[in-house]
Amino acid sequence: MTIRNTLRDHGQRYRPRMACLKKAEKVILEMQDQKTGVKSQLQRLVITTIPHVIAGEDLISWLVDRFKMDAQEARNLGSMLVAFGYIYPLQDHRRLVIKADASLYRFQTPYFWPTQQWPAEDTDYAIYLAKRNIRKKGILELHEQEQYNRLHKWMNHKWDFIVMQAKEQYRAAKERRKPDRVVFECQERAYWVVHRPPPGTVSAMDYGLDRRVDPNADEVTGESMIFTQQSIMRPRVKSSVSIGAIVKYCATYSSHDPFLSACLPSNPWQTDDVTNWTLNMPNVETPTKTRVERWTFSFRELLSDPRGRNDFRLFLKKEFSGENLAFWESCEDLKWGTAATMKEKAEQIYKTFLARGAPRWINIDGNTMEITVKGLKHPHRYVLDAAQTHIYMLMKKDSYGRYLKSPVFKETLKKAACPEEHKFTEAQLEYNAKNRKPSLSPIILQQQEQEQKAKMAANVDITQVMSKLSKQAKEAPPPRPAAAAAASST
Repeated sequence: MTIRNTLRDHGQRYRPRMACLKKAEKVILEMQDQKTGVKSQLQRLVITTIPHVIAGEDLISWLVDRFKMDAQEARNLGSMLVAFGYIYPLQDHRRLVIKADASLYRFQTPYFWPTQQWPAEDTDYAIYLAKRNIRKKGILELHEQEQYNRLHKWMNHKWDFIVMQAKEQYRAAKERRKPDRVVFECQERAYWVVHRPPPGTVSAMDYGLDRRVDPNADEVTGESMIFTQQSIMRPRVKSSVSIGAIVKYCATYSSHDPFLSACLPSNPWQTDDVTNWTLNMPNVETPTKTRVERWTFSFRELLSDPRGRNDFRLFLKKEFSGENLAFWESCEDLKWGTAATMKEKAEQIYKTFLARGAPRWINIDGNTMEITVKGLKHPHRYVLDAAQTHIYMLMKKDSYGRYLKSPVFKETLKKAACPEEHKFTEAQLEYNAKNRKPSLSPIILQQQEQEQKAKMAANVDITQVMSKLSKQAKEAPPPRPAAAAAASST
C-alpha cells in the first residue's frame, strides 16, 4: 500500500533558489568566523548552559557593519536567514524573525541546511512527533497534536516501526550530555518549524503559486486569524433591530440637528445674527433649554459639553465624589496632551488618585489596579484606559442617574433660556445678503473669551499685590531726616 504525502515535496532539487541559498551560506560562514564574526558566549537557559549563543542585536549590528546598510535592511536580511533555517531562536521558536534586543539565537548545524537537498518526508516528521510525544508525556502543542493524529491515521500500517525508531532515538539522546541533548532538540525543533510551520505563520519554503506572502514579514496572518475569530464571536444583531435603533436615534436628535430643524433664534449663516453662537458658547452662564435636554440623551453627551460637565461637577461636589470626574478629565488630558509631558502627567495622576494615601483617592477593583500599576512602569498615552473605563462606567451607572433627578439639574433646566425665533422678512434677508460682512467664528470668540479671563485674573493679582505693598508702606516707620542721620553717625 502506497501512502502519498499530503504536503508537497519541498526538496531543493526542484526549487530554482539554489543561488540565493548559496549566498546566504557564505554570509553564515562569515558570521561564524572566530575573528571577524559575530561574538558568541555561554548562556544559561533555565538550568542548562548552552554554548555558542548570540544575541539578536549583535546579529543586526554585525550585518550593518559588514554590508553598510541601515538597521531595517539588516533586520530584514536577518529575518530571511532565520526563515530559511540557518539561524534559529532559542526561546520564541514560532516567530522566525530577528528581534533587535537581547533575544537568544544559535547557528543551525549544516546537516539541517536547506542546500542538503534531502526532502522533509512525513515519515521523519512522524518519528519526530512520536519522540516528542514520549518526551512530553503526551502534552503536545495544538497543531502538533493534530498532525500527530493525522499521521497516525495515514501511517497506521507502519506505526509500530515509527514508534520503535522514536524510542531508540529517545534512548540514544538520554545518553548524551545535558547541554548537547538540549542543543540537538532545539536544532531539530527549529528544522521542523521551518519545514512544517504552525498554522497562521509564514513558510519560506513555499515557492511558485504557494508563496503568496513575503517570508521576511512579520506574522500578519496570525493577527488576521485572531481578528477573524473575534469577529465571529461578536454577537449578531437582526437587521430589523439595527434599523429600529437608527430610526430611534434620528427621532431623538431630529429637533437638535440644524440641518433638519431651524436654529433658534436664527441661522447665523443666513441672517448675520450671531445670537445663536453667543447662546451656545462652551462655558456660557445660562445654557439653552435644547442644550440641557441633550444632556439627558446619554452620559457621553453630558461629558462632551463643557457646560454640562461643569454642572455635573457641581453635583458631584455636593455628593463628595468629585474626584471621579477629576480623574476622568486628567486621563483625557494625558491621552490628548503633548508627548513631552506624558510621563510627568502619568506619575502625577498616580500620586493624586491611585497611590496609597492619595489626596483624591478613587475606588477601583484590584484587577484594574494591578493592570494600571504594571502599565505605569512604561507609561504611554493609553496606560490609564482600564482605570478610566472603570470610573466612567461607575459614574454612568450610579452618578449620572442621580444627577438627572437632582435639584442641580432641575434648577439648571428651570433657568435654561428659551430664545424666540427671529422672524425676518424676505426684504431683510435680501438686504442682509447684499451687505453681509464676515463675522467672527466660534473659535475666535472662544479665544477672545480665554484671553479676557486671563486678563481678569492678571488684574486681580496685580491689585492684590498693590494692596499688600500699600499696607506694608503704612506699617513701616517714617524715614529720618538726613541731618539727624549724620548726627547719629558722628
